[in-house]
Amino acid sequence: MAWTHRTAECRIEMSLTLNVCYNYCNMDIVRGVISPMNTRGTVSDLSQVRSFTVDPGRRLFSATHEEIVQGYTTDLYFVKTRQILDSMNLADTQVTAEIFPRKRGILAGLPECLGLLEGADVEAWAIPEGESFEPKETIMRIRGKYAEFGVYETCLLGILASSCAWATAAHELRVAAGDKPFICFGARHMHPAVAPVMERAAIVGGANGASCILGAKLGGQEPKGTVPHAVFLIAGDTVEVAKVYDAEMPSGDPRIILVDTFKDEAEESLRVAEALREKLEGVRLDTPGERGGVTPDLVREIRARLDQAGFGHVEIFVSGGVTPERIPVLVEAGADSFGIGSYISGASPIDMTMDIKEVEGKPVAKRGRIPGLIDNPKLVQVM
Repeated sequence: MAWTHRTAECRIEMSLTLNVCYNYCNMDIVRGVISPMNTRGTVSDLSQVRSFTVDPGRRLFSATHEEIVQGYTTDLYFVKTRQILDSMNLADTQVTAEIFPRKRGILAGLPECLGLLEGADVEAWAIPEGESFEPKETIMRIRGKYAEFGVYETCLLGILASSCAWATAAHELRVAAGDKPFICFGARHMHPAVAPVMERAAIVGGANGASCILGAKLGGQEPKGTVPHAVFLIAGDTVEVAKVYDAEMPSGDPRIILVDTFKDEAEESLRVAEALREKLEGVRLDTPGERGGVTPDLVREIRARLDQAGFGHVEIFVSGGVTPERIPVLVEAGADSFGIGSYISGASPIDMTMDIKEVEGKPVAKRGRIPGLIDNPKLVQVM
């Protein structure tokens, strides 16, 4: 697989993403789920942990923005560390920490990391979003008093581990798909609190769009998608739904119709094409695994039958179990675009490590690591 830096036109503007993220107000404080603290108010000792309570009537278990910023999603040992350093008058020790990955990938999640550090008296450097990285390459460096950012180590590593994994999976699909577009359909596989993060990361990695409304908006795009089998099952006929879809959807919305609900996919494709004619942009194949899934032979047959009937303009959109290995053979058979969910959403997190490499300007490291900063010319100052 070729690992290349992202092109400028594929990058997501960091400022846009941050602005969108901060426009979502945290209403949990207003509702009394947690008590407001000061501007940053990060947890710094065990007494705060013990006094922190969860409303038994809380509707969702996902952390609020405020809980994350205050440090209540960190590992407990960082709170203990802060309390010990406070008692030794060392919490304000000037340190430099570096983050590195255990395997190669594509960077994503940087705007969230910077949002987490907003207001802290630190300097930070990072490689740009969309850039490739190798194992043990320094991808982020933070310098400041330990008390300013130490409690966020868990969150910073978690943001990068997940976002980079999703972006990397999308990049693998982009390499396999070449210039064929694909949309991220992975939100249904994720907890709704993190599904938008995943779909935004997929856009950073190379997806042409996302179906999750918030995920697409965070990625600077409008959400993309067709309709599910539910509407056809309720209405009872694919062609009737296609006609209403054409009548109801905005003129700029592509007419792509799912054709595997009731009849043979090739037969249904022709029925829909006859009904919408030149308005039909594509047919979507999502044949379930119980019937063999979408095979190259099925795609090839539908392409041939559409062409023979004079519908060469109708494209074939494939979803369901698409992987980098399947894309080339489906493209060769006639597939034009893809909806891909589980390959992206199921990506294993890329293990990230944060090490303190300087204390008061002096090189340090635990045994097994080399003391001092590890240079990376791709690092740019971001804070």
